[in-house]
Amino acid sequence: MGRSKKYVYDYEQSENGKGPGTMVEDILSDPEFSQVTDLVIGCWGDSWEGSCQPILDQMVEHKEEFSHIESLFVGDMDYEECEVSWIIQGDYGRLWQALPHLKALTVKGSTDLKLGEICHQELEALTIICGGLPVSIFEEIQNAKLPNLKKLVLYIGVEYYGFDGDADTVRTLLEKSDFPNLTWLGIEDSEIQDELTQAVLDSKYMNQLKVLDLSNGTLTDKGGALLLEKLPSCPNLEELDVHYHYLSQGMVKKLQALPIKVDASERNEPETYRGETWMNAMLTE
Repeated sequence: MGRSKKYVYDYEQSENGKGPGTMVEDILSDPEFSQVTDLVIGCWGDSWEGSCQPILDQMVEHKEEFSHIESLFVGDMDYEECEVSWIIQGDYGRLWQALPHLKALTVKGSTDLKLGEICHQELEALTIICGGLPVSIFEEIQNAKLPNLKKLVLYIGVEYYGFDGDADTVRTLLEKSDFPNLTWLGIEDSEIQDELTQAVLDSKYMNQLKVLDLSNGTLTDKGGALLLEKLPSCPNLEELDVHYHYLSQGMVKKLQALPIKVDASERNEPETYRGETWMNAMLTE
């Protein structure tokens, strides 16, 4: 049975010359690596100054040694190591072919992120965690050939940190993509969460979803009412996640009365400043 292991550089290692150019060498020199199936890459040094591209390139160069990897997380670091909006990502275009048995890919950070031409027969889960997802990434995903994709989670984020689309961007993604086995959809962490909720509920995927994740955003009673109207007609839905929200207590009770599992924890109240009302997505900077 495989195992998970995280590789990360601390400040002292970074000061002593460790960085993205040495990470793969250190991974391959680890005697435990051959037993690792879930590979987690954390801070690669000055992650806000140096891209992870050397890591991705060297993984491709050593694709035989990495061919057993089933799960890959690139950028697993907290805000004390590097704010999510500062993480400099890379181009994953050549990685799809290099990791033929990859089942799950998680990417944190969207600065300089490119997914390339996505084509993979075995990938089941794709998650992108960021403070702002560019339209270019939506377009790459909507053209992806992922016949076995079961789980798609996208942190939408805000304009200031990279989201340059709108609700129609998400609507187009859901219309043009072709994921026949998708059962878990997360469209979350947005300051236009109500609008995105409408786009998701109108999508062709609703009848096949088991899990719907609209968490971490500015969901209000407007979006809650849409959920109450639509979800009873979704035959396969088992779970709704709207944690971190701006729903009223009354709306929370109504959603929790649905015959499915509902996570409506972390209720927030809007803030008022100089006569204006402010609501914030959970993860931005």
